[in-house]
Amino acid sequence: MKFFVNFLSAFRIAAAFAIIPTLMFQMYWTTFILFVLAAMSDWFDGFLARKYNVCTKLGGVMDHIGDKLLVVNTLIMLTVMMPVWFVVVPVIIMIARELYISGLREFLGTQKIEMPVPKARFSMGKIKTTLQMIAIAAFLLIFAVGSIITPNTESTTIMKLLYILPTIGIWGLWLSLVASVWSATQYTMTFIGHLKKLK
Repeated sequence: MKFFVNFLSAFRIAAAFAIIPTLMFQMYWTTFILFVLAAMSDWFDGFLARKYNVCTKLGGVMDHIGDKLLVVNTLIMLTVMMPVWFVVVPVIIMIARELYISGLREFLGTQKIEMPVPKARFSMGKIKTTLQMIAIAAFLLIFAVGSIITPNTESTTIMKLLYILPTIGIWGLWLSLVASVWSATQYTMTFIGHLKKLK
């Protein structure tokens, strides 16, 4: 089971890089399916690791790297494809947040102090990641559905999807930005607490 859990994390890392060429070559349905499977594996490997008690440091690192790569790589590609302020601005801030938190962890690491990811089921970091994945999936589905539309398309379902999905994507992106800033504030307070202990 430990091997399978680590395999799911490795799959997510591979998917994060595979999404780049699939978007570049306009393989939108492939990208969407790949992203959804990778996002589902994020929940599934964590569930299995806890249920069968096969949590390891390597698995934790791979899980963390896979999550970040999947989200960041796809968000960067989406900003290239949709260079509008209401997509670019939250993406830049959220990526800056990831670099900021990594910097805090790296500094504490030099002091032999760990700053683990909160384990609460509904931690702000997990809410942030969930909202990001929902928003990304909505944007990817817009491109996928758009790729099958022709001048003769009259499907009301498709038209409704193309009306609803941008709303889900934009709201999801900005709500995840709020959760991202909130989470960064929590990490900052934890970091300050550790700094006080060092003095």
